[in-house]
Formats: sequence, structure tokens, C-alpha cells
Amino acid sequence: MLFSFFTPASTPAESPAEPPVVERRAARRARHRAEPVRNRRPSSGAPRRFLALTCAGAILSVSAFGAAAAASAGEKSTVAAASAASAASTPASAAANDEISTSAFAARPTVTSGLSTAAAPFTGGTQVTVTGEQLDQVGQVVVGGVAAPIVAAAPGQLTFEVPAVADSSLGDVPVAFTDAAGVPVAVAAPGTATVAGAAAPVLLAAQLTAIDEAVVYAAPQPLTLTYTSNPAIDAQVGYVLTYWSGYNTAEYTVLGGVDCANFTSQSLVARGWAMDAGWYYDRATGAMSPSWSSSTAMRDWLNTRPDLATPLDDSQRGLVKVGDIAQFDWDGSGDRDHTAVVTRVEHGPGGTTVWVGGHTKDADYWNVDEALASGGGGVSYFSLR
Repeated sequence: MLFSFFTPASTPAESPAEPPVVERRAARRARHRAEPVRNRRPSSGAPRRFLALTCAGAILSVSAFGAAAAASAGEKSTVAAASAASAASTPASAAANDEISTSAFAARPTVTSGLSTAAAPFTGGTQVTVTGEQLDQVGQVVVGGVAAPIVAAAPGQLTFEVPAVADSSLGDVPVAFTDAAGVPVAVAAPGTATVAGAAAPVLLAAQLTAIDEAVVYAAPQPLTLTYTSNPAIDAQVGYVLTYWSGYNTAEYTVLGGVDCANFTSQSLVARGWAMDAGWYYDRATGAMSPSWSSSTAMRDWLNTRPDLATPLDDSQRGLVKVGDIAQFDWDGSGDRDHTAVVTRVEHGPGGTTVWVGGHTKDADYWNVDEALASGGGGVSYFSLR
């Protein structure tokens, strides 16, 4: 409620123009002042005016307080409504944030160790293991540009088999990992602070937990495998390259015109293979088993010895390595007409080229494709362990 202390006669619109200040002062000086009467009681106007002003101030104070209280109540209502709306939207927002964080920061495979074996023969077959996180998501391992078969994969460990390469590829080669989408896998050795494979948390508390549990790794480093020669294969191929044209008559009987399987067997002895009842040569008497001297009999015997050899057809030529055995069927009859030792292998954009050395067709490096072009038929192999 509002109060006005103006009377109708004193409103600005109805008040007469005030006289000049000089005239007012003259009028006050000319006014007669009566002497106070001693027995008159003092005027009560001042106390009444003071009381009126006090009441008016109290009323205004109450009115102002009421307005402020009303405004405060309105603000509280607004804040409460906003808080309720915010609370209602919080679960949905949190759920959205969780979903975004989970998809955007999904755990990625990471290799956190070195290779279990730093060197392996160029002939392949060596199994190498690495450890890390989410390694079951690794889709491919490549060694020196050649795909390596994955033997076993678990979240914390992966094992692959070193592929065979040409003997000219000796030395260090890089080892790379990719996931199923072909994205390179990070490689980090133990050392400095790098969080590997941790999903980004939504809440600060979860972030602090992830930091507290983070594994410490070094800056990413490429893994390297060293291809070495194989002493056993070196001895075998060395024997072939030594005696392919000058026969070793001091130790072995020569089978004129059909000495290919006999010479291949000799190279396997140089490789370190031990004779047994199914495959042998008696130096004292010159006696030998059919599997020692016959290409077809050697094939049949090797098929019974998976611990020594794995049969391959020509479509699997990419798996052939130096020291393996090549057998030719010149007429396509199903038997084996010629046997030789693989002395060289090259992998190129157009495929794999294989060279062999042996007797009967005395050669140190005979190109298999040229042999097939001249002799016809087909070729198969035994990958030796």
C-alpha cells in the first residue's frame, strides 16, 4: 500500500508560482512576532508530526519487506523448478555421455613387450610371443613385409610363426601388427608414462581411478626380428652346392642316370637327419632302402613322417623355403620322376620363384618354372622341419 503526504492544495500541478527569493525574505522580516505568553502550554504539533512520520516509515518498511519476500519466494520457485528440470534431464544426459565415451574411447590393442625371440632362421617356423592388452583384436602380423600366421591370440598374449624368406633376406626386419580393420597397433616397451588400452571414464572419480591404475610404458618403438642362417640348412645346401657336379664317390655309391633321390638323401644326412629302418644307406655294403634311392618311395615315406616334413602342392609355393625338397612328375602319371633340393627362393610381386639343385639333371640353381616348361608335368614339395 502506498501513502501520499501531499494534500490536494500542495500538488505541483495546483501550487501557485512561488515569489522570488528576495521578496519572501522581505516578507518574513516585516512580519510581526508576538511575544510568547509565559502561561501558554507548548504547542503539541511537533510531537504529532514526529509520530506521524514514524508510523509512515513503519508502514513503508512493512510494505517493502512484503515486496521483497514476495520477490524472494518467486525466485525460489523459479530456482526449484529449474532444479527439478535439471534433475529430470540428468539421467538421460549421463546415459548419453556414457554412450559417447564408451564408443569414442574403446580399448585398443597394444603391444607392451619385446619379442620373445629376437632372432630366427630364414627358413621360418619359429614361434614368437608378445604380451600386451587387447591382443585378441590383432588381425595380422607382418614380418619383413611377409604375413606371419597367428598361432594363438588372447587379450594379454599373442603368438605368431615366423614366415620363411629367401636366404638373401638375412638381417634385421621390422615386425608390425594391425587390427582387423588394418589400423596399426601401438607398440610400447616398459618405461615411461603411457596409458595403454584404458577406456576414457565419464566421471572425475573414474578418471582418477584410471590414472591411478595406469600402466607405465615407454614411447612407441618398432619391433625388429633378425633373420639368421640355419646351421643345419647351411650344411645341407652347402653339400648340394659342393657335389652337384663332382660326385662324392668316397662316401656314397653313384646310381648312374637315376641318382637324384640318392643325392637328396645324402644332403639330408648332411642336414643332420638320422637314418632309421625306413630310410638308410649302408656305406660298407652300399645297400640302401627304396626311400633313400627312389623318388616315389621317398614321397611315400615322407608322408608317414609329419614330424619331419609337410607336403605342399605348387599352389602353396609361397611357403617353400631353402632346404626343402622338390619332386617332379614329368608325365602326370601320379608317381615322382625327379627329386631335388631347393637352393634358392625369391618372393616378388608376381609370385614366388624357386630354384633347385641336384643330380641326374646336374644343377646348382635350376629354375622350377623353366624345368616345368621343358619337361612338362607338375611339381610338389615337402616343407622340412
